[in-house]
Amino acid sequence: MPVPTTEDWRSIATGFLHRWNFPNCLGSIDGKHVVIRAPDNSGSLFYNYKGTFLVVLLAVVDAQYCFRVVDVGSYGRTSDGGVLANSTFSQALRDGTLGLPQDALLPGPNLSGRHRVFNYRLSRARLIDENTFGILTTQWRKYRGVIGISPANVDACVKATCVLHNFLRRTASTTRAPIPSAEDGEAAGLQEVTRVGSNNSTREAICVRETFVSYFSAEGAVPWQPVA
Repeated sequence: MPVPTTEDWRSIATGFLHRWNFPNCLGSIDGKHVVIRAPDNSGSLFYNYKGTFLVVLLAVVDAQYCFRVVDVGSYGRTSDGGVLANSTFSQALRDGTLGLPQDALLPGPNLSGRHRVFNYRLSRARLIDENTFGILTTQWRKYRGVIGISPANVDACVKATCVLHNFLRRTASTTRAPIPSAEDGEAAGLQEVTRVGSNNSTREAICVRETFVSYFSAEGAVPWQPVA
């Protein structure tokens, strides 16, 4: 899986704009738990509060349900924020080499129409990652149960399935296959990474978010979105 180039990022952004009506999006990012057999002498490193042992698959996917960046092997006890913070991808973000702003759904039940539109459009773009994990689980039975090999070998196997997934997605016979729902990814061996932390937005993130709020309710509006 090659490191995306500047042209790759531009192509990904174009895909999200044309297929999912979300501009300036360089990928959908999420994490999944891969359930493994308890490693010998590992203590609580791989143990998760759900009572299982696991490693984390962190992935950035494009608009065509292909993996573009993956990070595998973080301990199961680590939160999703900790997995991202410790990844190579996060280091690139901190260095400013990718220039990706952070974003988050607007909180609260009493949102204005414009903000509800933003939440809907953002959720629609973020669902791509969930669907990609669903496809991965459908293709590889290993994710439907506990993987009984060492963590090092699990990392290699997960990376291999991600690469093979991309190969299959890019062939003419599979790109038109039905897309599983997000729930299809919730198999025994591939579980949701829970959200942990205060989720406080930075001032820059709020500014970016408000720009999208205005865009989605004006020139970026589409006929099928909620009424602002």
